[in-house]
Amino acid sequence: MRKRRIISYLLVVWMAFLLAFPMTTAFASSKVYHVPIHDEVERGLHAFLERAFKEAEDNYAEAIILDIHTPGGFVNAASDIAMLMDESSIRTIAYINKDAHSAGAFLALHADEIYMVPNGTIGAAAVIDSAGNAADLKANSAWLAQMKAAAETSGRDPKYALAMADTSMDLPEFRAGGDNLLTLSASEALEVGYSEGTVSNFQELLAATELKGSDIVPVDPTFSEKLARFITNPIIVPILLSIASLGLVMELYSPGFGVPGIMGLSSLGLFFFGHMVAGFAGYETLLIFIAGLALVIAEFFVPGGIVGILGGVLVLLSLLLAGADMSQMIMSIFIAFIVAIIGMVILMKFFGKKMHVFNKLVLKDATTTEEGYVSNINRTDLLGKVGKSITPLRPAGTMQLGNERIDIVSEGSYIDAGKNVEIIKVEGSRIVVRQTDKEMEE
Repeated sequence: MRKRRIISYLLVVWMAFLLAFPMTTAFASSKVYHVPIHDEVERGLHAFLERAFKEAEDNYAEAIILDIHTPGGFVNAASDIAMLMDESSIRTIAYINKDAHSAGAFLALHADEIYMVPNGTIGAAAVIDSAGNAADLKANSAWLAQMKAAAETSGRDPKYALAMADTSMDLPEFRAGGDNLLTLSASEALEVGYSEGTVSNFQELLAATELKGSDIVPVDPTFSEKLARFITNPIIVPILLSIASLGLVMELYSPGFGVPGIMGLSSLGLFFFGHMVAGFAGYETLLIFIAGLALVIAEFFVPGGIVGILGGVLVLLSLLLAGADMSQMIMSIFIAFIVAIIGMVILMKFFGKKMHVFNKLVLKDATTTEEGYVSNINRTDLLGKVGKSITPLRPAGTMQLGNERIDIVSEGSYIDAGKNVEIIKVEGSRIVVRQTDKEMEE
């Protein structure tokens, strides 16, 4: 009986444990990831959001709230982020916490739901180039198609998305058409179905989306990711490469290794660091660059030029592979190349600089007369002396001067043997004579 009682107790405890475990799981708080999309939309932001979405998926998050406040950004970066949002199975909510313009509006349309603060705006999504001008027809047509598809996918009327990017869409009731793009206020967005609601703050948003009581997991970019976003910005990349090229060019004109060289290598180091953190470049790209740099340095010690050319090709290849966009990298490298040429011209033309790096490669020593080096005795003491030719001069031959036989050359004409000749010029070992009527010296 006692054994049965003990076994019964154990069974009760075991059943209670089995029941308690799933209940604990069932009543656990759901996780909501709060992710900021602030400032400019660029490729570095994609790397940060990729990490945030992965963390949310790994931790079975119920929703991801994208806190949007951006003036826009780059189309290619926005397209990649939109694809990341579309592929996620987690509920995504766009919380427009002031402005979602251009690429920001495009991203908001890819969310499952949109909520805005009372003074928030969404729209103004025309494509412009790096100079601030309207993009060409091809790029504009592709962007309009993407804006329309984003609206249709989320079940919204696409005409408003098109009006955000195309001034030919006439919506006078919302100040759009003519020269104006559509930008909707919070109340207007709610009216046309481009918003699910207007909320004053984040807590109201949680209540409106039935996520109140959830564990809020804030995801902020790390210092490395912030730095990577800055470095990989298409405006910063050519500046960074220009500093690198200018620093290395200045180093070629400086004795030893100093500040310009450190500046150039540091800029290249920052370039690769930012692109590796952002996920655009891997260690293999860095190894290609190091191998190319080593070959360029080896060219200073190995004659031929092939090693240096191969090294230069590897360096350029590594920069192209590290970049987020091939066409932008080509333009950045071209700008850096122009800056390097201008720097070389200024250093040589205006400062009279010479490449000190070649001092060790080119023999600078010379055996000059000033240094006491004489290749042969310069017989200037013979000038004006008269002797007798002992061989015909055609024009070279030999003359007798006192007890000395001297190799000579005539001024150009033939001189027969036995004629009196006068020494008129001495150029090292070359002694020039002409026939004369002067008497031979004893």
